[in-house]
Amino acid sequence: MAKKMIRIHNKSDRPDNIVQKENEIIESCIELENALPDFMKDFFLYLKSGVALTTRLAYLQDIYFFCKYLVNEKIITKAEVVKEITLEEFNRIKARDVNRFLGEYCTRYTVEKENAVTIMENHNRSLARKKSSLAVLFKFLYRDELIQENITDGFNPIRLPKPQPDAIKRLEIDEVARMLDAVENGDGLTEKELAYWEKTKLRDKAILMLFVTYGLRLKELQQLNVSSFNFGRGDFKIYRKRGKEVSMPLNKSVEKVIQDYIEKERPSEDLIPEEHKDALFLSLQKTRMTEKAIRELVKKYTSIALGTTKENGYSPHKLRATAATSLIQYGFSIYDVQNLLDHDNVTTTQLYAAHKKNVKREIVNNFEWLEEYDKNK
Repeated sequence: MAKKMIRIHNKSDRPDNIVQKENEIIESCIELENALPDFMKDFFLYLKSGVALTTRLAYLQDIYFFCKYLVNEKIITKAEVVKEITLEEFNRIKARDVNRFLGEYCTRYTVEKENAVTIMENHNRSLARKKSSLAVLFKFLYRDELIQENITDGFNPIRLPKPQPDAIKRLEIDEVARMLDAVENGDGLTEKELAYWEKTKLRDKAILMLFVTYGLRLKELQQLNVSSFNFGRGDFKIYRKRGKEVSMPLNKSVEKVIQDYIEKERPSEDLIPEEHKDALFLSLQKTRMTEKAIRELVKKYTSIALGTTKENGYSPHKLRATAATSLIQYGFSIYDVQNLLDHDNVTTTQLYAAHKKNVKREIVNNFEWLEEYDKNK
């Protein structure tokens, strides 16, 4: 059956592309909910109103994966499909069953597709997320008196490495300059890449400038529209996590590269398909650039700046780290940078502050008590 075209009747302030993206995630959630046992219905309602949309999807994916494991391994349940797992069977699950799932199965398993077998490995961060999803489920079922015991206290701890400032990958200020030179002049590109660059260099420069100036998340940049920008007022709108709308001020550098791209390189309106007319960054096919395409673009230019292979280039999130460390090195306060980057906790921003070179030496050298050494007097 042919897939029906989705039309958007949007009376909210949010752009159609964001409403459509959210709808796609909601449809994925509903598909998973329909495949999971019926006794979890109240839990689905809890997720719908209690957590962010992307978190809801992640929880459902993890829970479905666990239930699929129960069916495939013939553990606890006799069900042939996940939907048929009963509440009585779920009541028989013990903490050790979850610990074995996380500690033995999830660390390494195989996925068979057609003629290929893929070995999947999870590190502790992935395991911790799966553990968290299952803990939320079992706590809810216990709270609602659907299961007789709260087994989550028996879940084994999963140790996560403490974030270390030195482990944060980002570009140094001189490497940012090399990256922007590469997109400006085509330095370091192959002959094939140069032919593509000639058609997209203004777009690519605008993308990189937005990343290193504002530390935008990949999703935030990919969703930008032409209508997001108000050049007369000098600002633009982005949509953060949990659908939060934020107005960002435009500086002269970013305003110039965006306007250069729109006026000199972006296709004229009559050549762009209706559903992509408002999209800011377009592919050569005149459709909104995908997150994957933007990620590959960033890896290409950062690899040139780093003098490494394209595979070892940096992701957009590394440019977010670059923006944070650069702003702090230029003297902006941690709290200002936290606000700009939308960090939930200032301790995240403090990790970037630790990159400021020789900060202790600068402090003590500029804080002399003896007048003969005080450079400020």
